[in-house]
Amino acid sequence: MNKKIRITVWNEFRHEKSNPRVTEIYPEGMHTTIANFLSKEVDYEVRTATLDEPEHGLGGDVLAHTDVLIWWGHMAHGDVSDTIVAKVKTRVLEGMGLIALHSAHYAKIFKALLGTTCSLKWRESTDKERLWNTMPAHPILQGIGDYFEIPQEEMYGEPFGIPTPQEQLLISWFTGGEVFRSGATWTRGNGKIFYFRPGHETYPTYHQAEVQKIITNAVRWAEPTVCIPDACPNSPALEPLPEDPAAADRPTLGYK
Repeated sequence: MNKKIRITVWNEFRHEKSNPRVTEIYPEGMHTTIANFLSKEVDYEVRTATLDEPEHGLGGDVLAHTDVLIWWGHMAHGDVSDTIVAKVKTRVLEGMGLIALHSAHYAKIFKALLGTTCSLKWRESTDKERLWNTMPAHPILQGIGDYFEIPQEEMYGEPFGIPTPQEQLLISWFTGGEVFRSGATWTRGNGKIFYFRPGHETYPTYHQAEVQKIITNAVRWAEPTVCIPDACPNSPALEPLPEDPAAADRPTLGYK
């Protein structure tokens, strides 16, 4: 039997506790809704973590045993520990996949990995979102047609302060006229990153079949192919080297 892909779904889990409208849509939290549909895949092993748990639920060996991390944040980006952000960043550079959802565009970890502002325009109103599939052969978009629509969603508009994506998978159009790069990928170190725009907390977006399909596909795409720990080892020569008379006087660099 093939090894299961180990997934951690991370969520602030603040809106669901403070906004009755969000509680009605996601009574157990968005992370639970996402974890539940991912758990239907026989090769997925899913756990959840939330902001107010010790070490945001990512302490101990959680990150070491995570192949793909899914991140949803919005109202409390500043409450995320810089220490945890640094640990997540290291794991992505080593090979862990990261899927950033909706307002995670402004999460510390997303900005740290992309190195740009990641800012945008927004409007919470009555917009319909139409998402156009620009790369129908891509693994993340398998089972998705030329486009699909979300009846009501928060608008995100350009300019989007991201570095040029390696792959531009989805472009959204909103009723108000704006367009947005709603599905994009990057590689940082050995880790794959996918940003997927839909998912405002006051709309039932994560109950929609197409959205679930894309996230499910993205996990398989983001699965690590390697995991290379961050280190600078002193490397012995593969072939015999001539004697170096100055070696005894040369200071070492001190790498560990």
